[in-house]
Amino acid sequence: MKILITLIVAITMMNSCNGQAREPVVRPATQADRFYTGNPEELRTEVDSLLALHGGRASYSQVAALIVPHAGYYYSGNVAAAAYMTLDVKKPYKRIFLLGPSHHEWLDGASVNTEADYYATPLGQVKVDRETAVRLTEDSVFAYHPEAHDREHCLEVQLPFLQRRLGDVPPIVPIVISTNDYRKLRQIAKVLKPYLTDENLFIVSSDFSHYPSYEDACEVDALTGKAIEEGDVEQFIATIEANARSGKRNLQTSACGEFAIITLMLMLDGQYEVRHLMYQNSGDADGHDLSRVVGYHSFAFLHHEGGFTLTIADKQLLKEIALNSIRDSLDGKPVGNLSPLTAQHPVLKQKCGAFVSLHKHGRLRGCIGHFGEDYPLHEIVAEMARAAAFEDPRFTPVQRAELDDIDIEISVLTPMRRIQSIDEFELHRHGIYIRRGNRSGTFLPQVADEVNWTKEEFLGHCAQDKAGIGWDGWKDAELYVYEAIVF
Repeated sequence: MKILITLIVAITMMNSCNGQAREPVVRPATQADRFYTGNPEELRTEVDSLLALHGGRASYSQVAALIVPHAGYYYSGNVAAAAYMTLDVKKPYKRIFLLGPSHHEWLDGASVNTEADYYATPLGQVKVDRETAVRLTEDSVFAYHPEAHDREHCLEVQLPFLQRRLGDVPPIVPIVISTNDYRKLRQIAKVLKPYLTDENLFIVSSDFSHYPSYEDACEVDALTGKAIEEGDVEQFIATIEANARSGKRNLQTSACGEFAIITLMLMLDGQYEVRHLMYQNSGDADGHDLSRVVGYHSFAFLHHEGGFTLTIADKQLLKEIALNSIRDSLDGKPVGNLSPLTAQHPVLKQKCGAFVSLHKHGRLRGCIGHFGEDYPLHEIVAEMARAAAFEDPRFTPVQRAELDDIDIEISVLTPMRRIQSIDEFELHRHGIYIRRGNRSGTFLPQVADEVNWTKEEFLGHCAQDKAGIGWDGWKDAELYVYEAIVF
């Protein structure tokens, strides 16, 4: 295969030298005036307006991958924009891999477009990295099936967002994945994983629940989204299968890009932080018929760049510690010696704060947290789990019969860092801790996702409502920022 590719390149070069250069192949914008407007000026305005809705969202230089929806912009554009605004416009990506499902052809494998030199949109053309595309076909799990790309919308609709967010879009590698053979998905991931480096960006295109009621979509999509946040591919597959057996009326799929998502998750090795960015469904955009909707999530996957991080194994152990703490309390036992458990997880010995939330059938059942850096993380999680179960004054104590129905959510607060200017504070990324004298107050980062405040309003409400030092009290107070790792 390598010899054949070399011959093709050599023949192409010979033809070019003989004045027979290959005419560039442009894949046309087949979805213009279908999933988005074909008018360049209107498209530019629409995409810019959607991105502007998330102008306060933090961008990250370490974004390795995104999961974004691909419905018409009217329905899913807001959720997609939340993902694209996390991209650092100054980051010079070498290439962008676009992964998505096939809505028209069953391939039992992956198709990479080795024919097109460019993908066209009303905003211009985006170059294809044909050399990388051809190289992928050295493995038999990849091939080029023109019919898989000709009418497919899931990759094309991402391009206008990239064009408006990045300006000069790096070459793309368009890949359509269509197989439920787990061995083949593992092989696709194996071939692609060497490209999952700091110089490349992966974008997985997927909508989520298709056609249940609004309420059922929210329930099903929450389960699917949580499985992605956990980073466990087996849990994700099990959740998809459980949703299918749930009996939800009209639920045709939990994620149309399921196989592309599995491929991405197989490429991850626990060294990436998963951030859920936004969820809506089509009923939020058009409330006329809430009996039949489609769900949309967006996620960002970040490379770790030193500092405080938690691997998937760290998170799983903390969940076990929290559950065992509640169970031991019901048995009348004290907190056990956790040193053997944490010997292989030194980060859990770091002193930081944490909140533990309990949910039963989707409803809050208790939430208690400790804000401070005076106890090791594993001890705080164990104590806060007990407190959430038995000491939250809003709820009766948890009973043993409830344990199987309770889900545990942990928010780990990274070590605080004092800032000297509000310019150092990033909405949606940072929580704020304000202290003046003996008064203090905090807002977790996720508060910004629930309100539509500016930075000044965020600090003003925290100073007034939490610290009790007045609306402008933050201006002469000590300010600290931190992040929350929620799982």
